[in-house]
Amino acid sequence: MDGSGAGGPPPWSAHHNGSSEALLRYDDGGADHGSTQQPLLRKRTVNTTSQIAIVGANVCPIESLDYEVVENDLFKQDWRSRKKKQIFQYIVLKWSLVLLIGLLTGFVGFFNNLAVENIAGFKLLLTSDLMLKGRYIRAFFVYGGCNLVLAAAAAAICAYIAPAAAGSGIPEVKAYLNGVDAYSILAPSTLFVKIFGSILGVSAGFVLGKEGPMVHTGACIANLLGQGGSRKYHLTCNWLRYFKNDRDRRDLITCGSAAGVAAAFRAPVGGVLFALEEAASWWRSALLWRTFFTTAVVAVVLRGLIEFCRSGKCGLFGQGGLIMFDLSSTVAVYSTPDLIAIIVLGIIGGIFGGLFNYLLDKILRVYSIINERGAPFKILLTITISIITSMCSYGLPWLAACTPCPVDAVEQCPTVGRSGNYKNFQCPPGHYNGLASLFFNTNDDAIRNLFSNGTSTEFQMSSLFIFFTAIYCLGLVTYGIAVPSGLFIPVILAGATYGRIVGTLLGSISDLDPGLFALLGAASFLGGTMRMTVSVCVILLELTNDLPMLPLVMLVLLISKTIADSFNKGVYDQIVVMKGLPYMEAHAEPYMRHLVAGDVVSGPLITFSGVEKVGNIVHALRLTGHNGFPVIDEPPITETPELVGLVTRSHLLVLLNSKNFMKGRVKTSGSFVLRRFGAFDFAKPGSGKGLKIEDLDFTDEEMDMYVDLHPITNTSPYTVVETMSLAKAAILFRELGLRHLLVVPKTPDRPPIVGILTRHDFMPEHIHSLFPNLNPHKYHSASMAG
Repeated sequence: MDGSGAGGPPPWSAHHNGSSEALLRYDDGGADHGSTQQPLLRKRTVNTTSQIAIVGANVCPIESLDYEVVENDLFKQDWRSRKKKQIFQYIVLKWSLVLLIGLLTGFVGFFNNLAVENIAGFKLLLTSDLMLKGRYIRAFFVYGGCNLVLAAAAAAICAYIAPAAAGSGIPEVKAYLNGVDAYSILAPSTLFVKIFGSILGVSAGFVLGKEGPMVHTGACIANLLGQGGSRKYHLTCNWLRYFKNDRDRRDLITCGSAAGVAAAFRAPVGGVLFALEEAASWWRSALLWRTFFTTAVVAVVLRGLIEFCRSGKCGLFGQGGLIMFDLSSTVAVYSTPDLIAIIVLGIIGGIFGGLFNYLLDKILRVYSIINERGAPFKILLTITISIITSMCSYGLPWLAACTPCPVDAVEQCPTVGRSGNYKNFQCPPGHYNGLASLFFNTNDDAIRNLFSNGTSTEFQMSSLFIFFTAIYCLGLVTYGIAVPSGLFIPVILAGATYGRIVGTLLGSISDLDPGLFALLGAASFLGGTMRMTVSVCVILLELTNDLPMLPLVMLVLLISKTIADSFNKGVYDQIVVMKGLPYMEAHAEPYMRHLVAGDVVSGPLITFSGVEKVGNIVHALRLTGHNGFPVIDEPPITETPELVGLVTRSHLLVLLNSKNFMKGRVKTSGSFVLRRFGAFDFAKPGSGKGLKIEDLDFTDEEMDMYVDLHPITNTSPYTVVETMSLAKAAILFRELGLRHLLVVPKTPDRPPIVGILTRHDFMPEHIHSLFPNLNPHKYHSASMAG
C-alpha cells in the first residue's frame, strides 16, 4: 500500500522508495472531511505498489513522470559525442513537430465542426420539415430518436474502446503536465474516441461543448508524435527517438493543449494564455515561443479551410461552424449606471459559479457509483440523459407564446430550416418562437442568437428564465456521463442567458446593448466556475472581435472569480481532487511548515550496492513497484558507506536484460556498458512499451552473479537535508519536476541516506495517516478558501 495506511509499510519495502508515486490509498481516516476534499477512490483497495485514479470514466494505475536529467556515465558520454549536426537536427525536429501538431489539431478541429454542423443540421432539417407539415408527434420521435442513436453510439465507443475519453479531459491534461502519468490519458484509442465521441455527443443535442475535448485531443496528437507514434498500431518513427523523455514530451503536450483551445475557439493568443494560466505547471520563454507558433499555425489552417467552405463545398457547414460571435459592429459606450450593472453581473456570476461547482461535485459522486458498474450502465445513464434533454429542447418551446416578426428584422423571419434567430417551430406564418430559437439550434447558434445585437425585444423574459434554468440543470447532469464533453459551452450559454436577462431588466438605465450584457454574463459565469481570468478574457475578445469591451470583461471576471473563490475551488481543480489525481500545487499547504522532510520518510529503505548481486536486484524488482533505488558504495570499494546516486527501475531492467554479469564483486571501469549501449537504449519508450521484470528469466547461476550499477547510476540526484521544512521541500519538488527527492542525514555518523520523498509523501491524505492529530485537511480547506 506504499505505506500510506495506518498500519505502516510492509516489512520488505518502504513507501517512499521511488514508489509509483501515483495515487495514495485514501483510507477511512479521512472520511470526516469535507466532500469536496474527498476523492472518489476513498474506499477502494489497491495492490501494494500501484496506486490508482480516475481518468475519464476509467479507474487505472498511475505513476509520476520524471523531468530530471539522469546524469550517469552514459548520458555524459552521449553529450560529449554529440556533433553540431545532431544538435541542429534536434532543434529542427522540435520545430517540425510543433508545426505538425498545429496542422493536425487545426484539421481535427475543422473536421469536428464540419461533422457536427452536417449531422446536427440534417437532424434539425428533418424535424422542422415534419413540423411544417403539422406532424408534431412524429417530429418529436424523429428528433428524439436521432439524439438517442447518436448518444448511444457516443457512449458505446467511449465505454468499450476508451473510457478515459469521457469528460472534458482538461483535468487529466492538467495533471499530466503536473507530472502525473497514466497509460490511458493520452493513448491513441483515447484520441480516436475523443474525436468521434465528441462529434456524436454534440450532434446528439447534449448541453456540452467540443471545446474542452479539443484541449485533450491536441494533447493526444502531441503525445502520439512525441513518443514516435504507436507500436501497437504500427505507426512508429525511429527518427523521433530524440523525444523519448518526459521533458520534451511535456513541452510538446503543452503546445498541443494550447493548439486545442486555438482550434476550438479560433483564439490563438487565448490558447497560449490558457496553457500558461490553467494547463502547464512549468513554463519558460522558449516554450512560450513554440506554443505561440503552434497556435498561429492552427489559426492559419482554420482560416484557409473556412474560406474553402464559403464556396458551398462543405454541405450544411455554415456560420455556426467555427464559433465567431462578431460584436464589433456594436458601439460600447458605458457610463456609471452600466458599471453598477456590471458589478451586479460579476456578483451573480460568482454565486452561480460557486453553486455550479458545488452541485457538480455532488452529481459526479453519484454518477461514479453508476459508472463503476460497467459499460452497460454507462450507456444506460447516457441514454437517460439524452431522453431528458430531447424532451426539454422539444417540449419547453411549446410553453412560449408566438411573437410577431419584427418589421425591421435583418435576418429572414421566421427562419425555415436549420439556423437563425427566428425559429417558426409551431407558430403560424409571420410569427416566431423565441424559446425555440435557443433550444432548437446547435449550441453555437444559440450563443450567437444570445450575443446578437439590436435584438433587445427578440426574447421574452419568461423564455430567457426557462432557458437559463434548463441549461443550468442540463449542464450539471450532462457533464458526468460517459461521453467526451466540455464545460465551456454550457457555461457560456447559461451566463449569456442571465446576462441578457440583466440587460433587459436594466434597459431603462443602461446604454449597453443586451447582446453585450450577454457577453459580460458569459464572462462572469466562466470566471465563477473555471476561475481563469487572463485566458478567458482574451478568448472572449477573440471570439467576439470586440476590443472596446476589454475593461468591462476584465472587471466582471475579477469580481466573479473573487466572489466564487470564497466558496470553493475552480471546477477543474475540484475535479482533479475528486478523481484522486495527486496534483502538486504551486504553493505549499500551511501545515507543511510544521513538519520536516525527515518526518514523512519512514520504514526500511531498499538500497543497492554499487556492485550488486543479480538475485537481490531481481528480488527487489519483483516484490516492489518502486521506480528508484539509492546506490551506496560500501567497504571494501570505499572506506566508509558513500551515496553514489540513484538508479531507476527502467535502467535496471535494460541492464539485466543484457545479462552482462560478473562472478565476483569487482567494480569495473564501465567500458563494456559504454560500448554495448547508447543513451537511446535507456530512453523512455512509448506508453506501456517498456521492459517488465516479468519478461526476464534468469538461471540460478545468473542469480548468484554480480552486476556493476555505477555506469547507469544518476550520480547527481537532488538531495535535501532531513531537517528541511516539508513546505520548502514540496516547492523544490514541484518546481524542478522531480520524481524522487533524496533525504540525507544532518550528522555524519549515520547511513548516507535517510529515505526518499516522492509525490505521494506530499499528499494530505498520506500526511494525515502519519499524523492523525495534525489534520491537514483543516489547513487545506482554509488555504483553499483563501
